Amino acid sequence: MVRPKKYLGQHFLKDRNIAVKIVDSLQSTGMPVLEIGPGTGILTELLIKKEYDFSVIEIDKESIVHLHERFPGLDIIEGDFLEFDLKARFSTKLAIIGNFPYNISSQIFFRVLDARQQVNEVVCMIQKEVADRLASKEGNKTYGILSVLLQAYYNIDYLFKVSPGVFNPPPKVNSAVIRLRRNDN
Repeated sequence: MVRPKKYLGQHFLKDRNIAVKIVDSLQSTGMPVLEIGPGTGILTELLIKKEYDFSVIEIDKESIVHLHERFPGLDIIEGDFLEFDLKARFSTKLAIIGNFPYNISSQIFFRVLDARQQVNEVVCMIQKEVADRLASKEGNKTYGILSVLLQAYYNIDYLFKVSPGVFNPPPKVNSAVIRLRRNDN
């Protein structure tokens, strides 16, 4: 059993219906998919069934052991996404999916911006407040620098809200799922 670690900001999704909705929100086909922070593997299991060219990146040693046991043959990149060189690993466009740790979600989006020529789509669950900010339009009081930068290169869809009760442990905030799709800019 994988224990959620507070210092890693882990809140493991336990609701399979929400997991299905997240995975079904991924629209990119024919390109590699990278899952950030698979944790216990609830999204991983569904992504494997869809037969994507699929890898995961995980920093938590306990989760890595669990994932190796649960999904023999899964391509697991052991490390920190914030320090990971996407271009060295993936030579084509790719999609990213995940239940992002709330404490580093902004840094993940800055890394996505750095690799915007390569990252075609992102489907992720993040803190609702951050999702509201990223999807907000110009003139809205929540519109900020990350909104401006991401919207310059991506169309952002606010997909659905997620309540704290579907996580272990439940976060103290609501969550939301958004999708970023690379635009033509």
